[in-house]
Amino acid sequence: MRSITLSQAVNEAIAEEMRRDETIFLLGEDVAEAGTPFKILSGLVEEFGTSRIIDTPISEPGFTGIAVGAAMTGSRPIVDLMFGDFLFLVMDQLCNQAAKTHYMSGGKLNVPMVLRTNLGATRRSAAQHSQSLHALVAHIPGVKVVLPSSAYEAKGLLKTAIRDNNPVVIFEDKLMYQDKSEVPEEEYLIPFGQANIVRQGTDITLVGTSSMVQVAEKAADILAKQGISAEVIDPRTIVPLDEDTILSSVRKTSRAIVIDEGHQSYGVTAEIASRISEGAFYHLDAPVQRMGAMDVPIPFSPALEDLTVPTPERVAIRAMALVKGELTYAI
Repeated sequence: MRSITLSQAVNEAIAEEMRRDETIFLLGEDVAEAGTPFKILSGLVEEFGTSRIIDTPISEPGFTGIAVGAAMTGSRPIVDLMFGDFLFLVMDQLCNQAAKTHYMSGGKLNVPMVLRTNLGATRRSAAQHSQSLHALVAHIPGVKVVLPSSAYEAKGLLKTAIRDNNPVVIFEDKLMYQDKSEVPEEEYLIPFGQANIVRQGTDITLVGTSSMVQVAEKAADILAKQGISAEVIDPRTIVPLDEDTILSSVRKTSRAIVIDEGHQSYGVTAEIASRISEGAFYHLDAPVQRMGAMDVPIPFSPALEDLTVPTPERVAIRAMALVKGELTYAI
């Protein structure tokens, strides 16, 4: 099996789906000749032309609204939102229109639209280009939320998203675009709502999202040297969320840490931790722990920025304390 980058996997998924279905088109800022600031879409305009790879003005509400209307009338648009931080600009189009159209039309209309964007700090892009805002849209019924953790996951999940008849937001971590993993050449899809058990373990469950899956895996390596067996779970999608896999793991290990790069308060860590507490309370030997980004704007200073998000070392320290019974309350 060949090894390709996450960027290449995303490009392949879009190209394959556009060849399969002529109703698919992609629009956004600098998506054609420029290939986006991260060069993910390079080459697509040469194959599909400017009628299907469409450069837009700098008006996120405008081109997202165009996509919602196109989706309602038979197309399958892919919206490229250059930075996840720009979600605030399209919340009405995404959350008040796309998410609700199927319900408000009594099931007569669908909005098969994909919004591709990104998340993640530690890229030295300061407070307005470093946020992880997936919890915002996960709160809105009618929107599916996808968080790939590798090139393999990115391709399979994106192809599933494009074929879905409902609005899907897929967040890719900016720092992972050049990360490689094995990706089959033959077609494959990854179903939504089906978590991946990345690593088997018996002493503690580490639930990580997006790049935090890698953080959890590295923490598990550190823990293994201390004789602690950690199970690592990648939910893949937070809407829908595979509660069964997570709860089954926690019932086995009796301890859990949820790790996410979004701000910790009122976020994904809180939601998953709450579901674990409700569904596996009598199996827990310690309170469920949460590790997210600090509740501060992401600093521009490299030294400060690195302190804002979970690291393998900090996850391992928290896990060791939990297994040893040194943490008797949630922090």
